[in-house]
Amino acid sequence: MSKKIYIAGFDVFETDSIEIGKKYVKLCQDYGFIGLYPLDNEVDFNQEKRKIASDIFEANRKMIEEADIVVANLNSFRGYEPDSGTVWECGYATGLGKKVYGYMEDCSDYIDRFSKNETSVKENYTLDKDGLIIEDFNHPINLMIACSVDGIIEGGFEDVLKAIK
Repeated sequence: MSKKIYIAGFDVFETDSIEIGKKYVKLCQDYGFIGLYPLDNEVDFNQEKRKIASDIFEANRKMIEEADIVVANLNSFRGYEPDSGTVWECGYATGLGKKVYGYMEDCSDYIDRFSKNETSVKENYTLDKDGLIIEDFNHPINLMIACSVDGIIEGGFEDVLKAIK
């Protein structure tokens, strides 16, 4: 029986998100998996916004529970960090004992993404422009994700499928 992959990431916010989802589901099929894309859920959008949000949350949560594996787009989203919803999905899946893999275009150390004019040094710590310590553990992402997932692959969605096949 084919393993099911929940496809997590901010791709759902792209203007061509439906086409992206179809492409990812097809790639899953090409590699012998069943792809579960969040926008494939049926949600009634003719109701109050908070009810829509709740329905989307429940549908996605159930998809994660149904999946064997989560593959997450951990690229930066609106800043230096990945999409917070995707991070939640990774944490939830990890808590359920699911395999979780992420992908990033750049897997260099997180601290190296900050330019010199965005940082300062104080007492052997590198600080961001707000004076907060920038995490420096030789991971491409916050340690709570880096240390909890089964792997972070440099590249894209298909690169993860190749790695886990």
